[in-house]
Amino acid sequence: MNGISLIAFDFIILIVTATILAIIAKKTKQPPLIAYILTGLILGPVLLNIVSETEVIKLFSKLGIGFLLFLLGIEMNIKEIKGLLKPIASIALWQTVLQTSLAFIIPLALGFTLVETIVIALCTVFGATPVVVKLLADKDEINSLPGKIDVGVLILQDIYLVMILALFSAESLTNISAIGAAMGKFLVLVAVIGAISYLSTQYFLPKVFKKIAENKHTFFVYGVAWAFLFIGMSTYLGLSIEIGAFLAGLGLGQMPYRNELKDRVRPLTNFFIVIFFSSIGLTLGISNITAYWLEAVIASIILVIGNFWIMFFLIKRQGFDKETTFLGSINMTQVSEFSLIVATMAVGVQTGVLGQIGHDILGYVSVMAIITIPVSAYLINYNHQIYEKVEHLFKPFKNVKRHGESLKRLENHAIIVGYNDTAQRILPAINYYFKQVAIVDRNTKNVDLLEKEPVEYIFGDFKHVEMRNAAALTQADLIISFADEKIVDEKILEHCKEEAIVFQVARDPTTAAELYGLGADYVIQEDALANEKMKEYLKTYLENKEQFKKEIKTDEESIMWGGRCD
Repeated sequence: MNGISLIAFDFIILIVTATILAIIAKKTKQPPLIAYILTGLILGPVLLNIVSETEVIKLFSKLGIGFLLFLLGIEMNIKEIKGLLKPIASIALWQTVLQTSLAFIIPLALGFTLVETIVIALCTVFGATPVVVKLLADKDEINSLPGKIDVGVLILQDIYLVMILALFSAESLTNISAIGAAMGKFLVLVAVIGAISYLSTQYFLPKVFKKIAENKHTFFVYGVAWAFLFIGMSTYLGLSIEIGAFLAGLGLGQMPYRNELKDRVRPLTNFFIVIFFSSIGLTLGISNITAYWLEAVIASIILVIGNFWIMFFLIKRQGFDKETTFLGSINMTQVSEFSLIVATMAVGVQTGVLGQIGHDILGYVSVMAIITIPVSAYLINYNHQIYEKVEHLFKPFKNVKRHGESLKRLENHAIIVGYNDTAQRILPAINYYFKQVAIVDRNTKNVDLLEKEPVEYIFGDFKHVEMRNAAALTQADLIISFADEKIVDEKILEHCKEEAIVFQVARDPTTAAELYGLGADYVIQEDALANEKMKEYLKTYLENKEQFKKEIKTDEESIMWGGRCD
């Protein structure tokens, strides 16, 4: 074969193999990146040795890292980060300190050199953001209280990741002055590039993107061009491709077009990611994989257990209930795919430690990722089932008294699940007719607002039994749920008392019919009239409870609004 044909052959074999293994991974509920790493190991020197790491694959691998950080930046909206920082800042800060310490002690105890230990510790401290977010989203738990905690910690870890990438530009990882100089340069240049990115997306790019937003092809091209502009700027100033790409994405993440751009960029990013993770396997020989395989197994076991208990202690310390604490902890036990990025950089020329860190360390970190990510995927997928099996073991960890706990002794009160615009509008009417009202909400942005309201506020996810007990669900006369989650709606209808009136919301007539079949009194399919109609029907119920059910069944207008047709 000539050179071009050989490159094409390598790509064809690489992509086809990765696709087949990704399908198998999906069937076994595993993240696809495990399939990509195995692709490189199978096609590379470890097994078949039929695909080599060409210069083109190296280039695509670098772009894979860059676009992964670019996409990560787009997903980090500053307003959302502000809403998450307050309740989880303490957890994230101490988690970083304690987990880094554990990640340092383990390789040092296993006999690695100081420099190797530093690199391994920095590599293995991150949680797998794309893996955790994807698995939680698939389970519809991304907005649950444990999900919110985990996502908040991961966001702060991603910022920490960017600082680690800067650290590897130091001339030596054991020279304090060299590290200080590298970090100082990093902070100054990041501030300059970050300011350019932010100001551009505030005053220049919105006008440009507004004109081209309808042309999806041009929209995509402009977004990618913006990424390459900052990659070039970062490289020129002596920073890494990854930092430039992250800052470019972070600027675009503050724009209203971020979701559309994210959807456009993701397929290209996924393609580059396939090449990157496959290339890791292509660079490793069987000796690299086996050099520290036993140490990797030992370290993986200790890290999975240690990471769980570190998170458990920190979340419980903030006063969360046992179930929330357990779920938030078990979701965060893996070694991240970003660990492979950091490890790959550690054996590169740009780290300044070439000759001190070899491919054996990359093999060690790769084995840890291959072990911990699949294990973590199963732990996340079956987290509730695991909790049910081991709940009795966590009885010594008593729940801390929280908002609304006094409601367990009350009767004849109202409960509102989820605090949105409609809930805010109807709250005065509910307060007028009920002496006690409990609002259960898991949105961290509403914490300060609800604590000022004349209600019993319970911060948490209503599908958890502790939250339902705190709100005294079995004693409530009126339950209004805006959760729009099947499991929450089912729990409400299962545990509320027979004479209670239950309002719920549904996205479509099919879901509405299912809720009516389970016993809901009124299901709202929200539209522009929802707020006013909600107030009208609540007034009817509160003023004349006996006539309420009869009136809503015979009101033709209620059918148009989304009500039941009997």
